[in-house]
Amino acid sequence: MRTGVEWMERQQVPLYLAALAAGVGIGLLAPELAHPAEIAINPVLGLLLYATFLGVPFAKIGRAFRDWRFLTTILVVNFVAVPVVVFLLSRIVAHDQVVLIGVLFVLLTPCVDYVIVFTGIAGGAKDRLLAAAPLLMLAQMLLLPLYLWLFVGAEFVQSVDLAPFVDAFLLLIALPFTAAGLTQLAAAQTRVGRIVQDVVLGAMVPLMMLTLAVVVASQITGVGQKLAALLLAIPVYVLFAAAMVPIGAVAGRMARIDVPGRRAIVFSGVTRNSLVVLPLVLALPVAFDFAPLVVVTQTLVELMIMVVFVRLIPRLIRTQATKFSGTKMLFNLRPPVREP
Repeated sequence: MRTGVEWMERQQVPLYLAALAAGVGIGLLAPELAHPAEIAINPVLGLLLYATFLGVPFAKIGRAFRDWRFLTTILVVNFVAVPVVVFLLSRIVAHDQVVLIGVLFVLLTPCVDYVIVFTGIAGGAKDRLLAAAPLLMLAQMLLLPLYLWLFVGAEFVQSVDLAPFVDAFLLLIALPFTAAGLTQLAAAQTRVGRIVQDVVLGAMVPLMMLTLAVVVASQITGVGQKLAALLLAIPVYVLFAAAMVPIGAVAGRMARIDVPGRRAIVFSGVTRNSLVVLPLVLALPVAFDFAPLVVVTQTLVELMIMVVFVRLIPRLIRTQATKFSGTKMLFNLRPPVREP
């Protein structure tokens, strides 16, 4: 079993690409499966986060809560730098209010779930990012209405129901986190607990593959049908990711944060909370019924970007320290060396 797990860990990127391709194939060839796949997103994502939380010793999480330099930096990146970038890039779609609303919802909210997985794959400080998740969730719940008021207006803000945020926090953060804590406690005291922990941790790569395939399969048909209208949003998402890499890297360096911490800050700045804000957008008035597809498109674009970034970001951060050339950085994408 250990040999198979080690092989999957070494082959993560091609396996994730295969999962994305499988999702596209299933979604296009069997569009009737889109709705069941959409229903499965939250349970599958919850399992993935349970495995992620289980892989982080809770003692490290406690120490991470005391790392105020990291927490302050990640909050500044996500709630000071990101809104400026989003406002500037959103001017590209400002003429279409429905697309604009979808773009604002998804780009103004930092990811608190699978970003932890991708950060861990890239050798980032997933324990510190996990500790920051409750703060990021609370801050976006409080600040999203403010940013929407500034960018769109008070009348629209009054139509937004924030209750799905609370549901998502309970189901995708609190429940998996509690289950992981109980499993770690059982693993420390019983053989059965250790077996469960080993099995779940060994299933991390398959769970990520399942999550990617389910998300893509559930949404690819709808995106394909509206692709022409969504084309303008795609460059906004790509430019956002490109802009947040240097911003996150520079912010981490200015705060004198170590390499794993800087990687975590970059991933947090790039990844967005699409799966959590989707229920919010679905609850908007009927005039905005196209906005959910704008959000889902960001998910698909981001997943493809993440497959690249789990190799590229470690090289970029490492390049700043060791002065590798840009060409070598892009073409010598060996598996990253994990930071201790």
